[in-house]
Amino acid sequence: MKKLFVAVALLMGLGASTAFAGHSVVTETTTVTVINEFTPIEVKDLPAAVQEAITKNYAESTIKEAAVENKEDGTKTYKVVLTDKEGTESTVLFSESGEVLK
Repeated sequence: MKKLFVAVALLMGLGASTAFAGHSVVTETTTVTVINEFTPIEVKDLPAAVQEAITKNYAESTIKEAAVENKEDGTKTYKVVLTDKEGTESTVLFSESGEVLK
C-alpha cells in the first residue's frame, strides 16, 4: 500500500513538472501516509493477555470495539476502544502480550 502511494506521488510530481515547464507556478504538495490498517474483530477474539491487561488496568471501563493490525514482520497490534462510566471513550493499543503501546 505504501509503495502505491509513493508511486502515485512520484507520477504526480513528474507530470506536474513537465506540464508546467517554463512557467513559474507555485504548487502545494500533500503527503498521505498510511499509519495503521486495523481490521475489526470480536471482543472475544482478543488474546487472553490483552483481556487480562484491560481487566487489571481499566477495570472501570467496558470494551466498545476491538481491531487488529497484522504487521509485515508477523506481529500483531490490537486497538481497543474503551468507554468509562461517564461515557468517555479512549483508544488503547496493545501488543499480543498485553503490553500497552504508545
